[in-house]
Amino acid sequence: MVTLLSRIFIKNREDTDSAEVRQAYGVLSGAVGIFFNLLLFAGKFFAGTLANSIAITADAFNNLSDAGSSVITLIGFKMAGQKPDPHHPFGHGRIEYLSGLAVSAAILIMAFELIQTSFTKIIHPEETVFEPLVAAILLCSILVKCYMYLYNRSISRKIKSEAMMATASDSLSDTLATTVVLATSLTAHFTNLHLDGICGVLVGLFILYTGVTSARDTLNPLLGQAPDPAFVKDIETLVMSYDNILGIHDLLVHNYGPGRLMISLHAEVPAEGNILELHDTIDNIERALQERLKCDAVIHMDPVCTNDPETAALKEKVRGFLAELGDSLSLHDFRIVKGPTHTNIIFDILLPYNFEMSDEEVKDTIAAKIKSLNPAYFAIIHIDKNFT
Repeated sequence: MVTLLSRIFIKNREDTDSAEVRQAYGVLSGAVGIFFNLLLFAGKFFAGTLANSIAITADAFNNLSDAGSSVITLIGFKMAGQKPDPHHPFGHGRIEYLSGLAVSAAILIMAFELIQTSFTKIIHPEETVFEPLVAAILLCSILVKCYMYLYNRSISRKIKSEAMMATASDSLSDTLATTVVLATSLTAHFTNLHLDGICGVLVGLFILYTGVTSARDTLNPLLGQAPDPAFVKDIETLVMSYDNILGIHDLLVHNYGPGRLMISLHAEVPAEGNILELHDTIDNIERALQERLKCDAVIHMDPVCTNDPETAALKEKVRGFLAELGDSLSLHDFRIVKGPTHTNIIFDILLPYNFEMSDEEVKDTIAAKIKSLNPAYFAIIHIDKNFT
């Protein structure tokens, strides 16, 4: 159904890097979700009333909250698809993450309400009534929610959307929740063992877990999570494929919403190279990053001495000092500035976040080792952290 609707209503539907196409998929998914969830709410509410079951009725209102979540998702994608303006020059893409967070909040609220109501049913149990029609409605609900999970997950992967994945997770939790409700109804009918309230608590706890997981997945991009390692590798491979690029460091990936990435990095180039030729190379790399990886790039050139034996030899010795502290340490921007009384050895050390030594301890240790090579050497060290 969704595939057919996407063919009808979404132009260039395979161009999922396009903000317009992503918005269209989000709106379509939200509209279909509203339709199905309202249909399921009506069916389950009727079934819950007929069976006098708090678990079924609670499951019905869970679907009603899902309809509200679909409205949030639809609005979120519509707002996220707005073009940049003077107040938001990087666009509105992060609204999609906020909509996913709102969906997660709705899931958590419903979970708490369901658990509270179910505890009341445990304390004050009531007889439930089994009807074949009730079982049929619940079974149809399970099948519909399975379908919703599959199409939401498919769209999420297609357009790389955490908000859509949160919606898919919610559909999966609903599928399992309704399965438990159906099993409880059948158990009560065939064994006279009434677990309606306990079932409601279990369903609520599962929905609570789903909400926490979805909230974490949508919060991470807002807080500034590390970029996808595969994306980082693609950047490094592309940049290093050009002549005169000796190395890269200080790579930063700025995420302003799906499809809205900006990156900055430092590219090491030969200090003796032609500045105009090197600048042309950098321009070509920035253009290639935009065309191939769909990200805007700003590249800073770092000149590196390649024909000074003294610099090369000292650099290798310092690398050896770093290796003694750990394999995860590396250096860049290494240069020597000679003066009449001393020589400055200037470089940056890339240090892992969880390294056993503090930044100052590493700097003092390496500075002392450099000083042992020559009393005139004065180390000026800057500690970098890996943002990728």
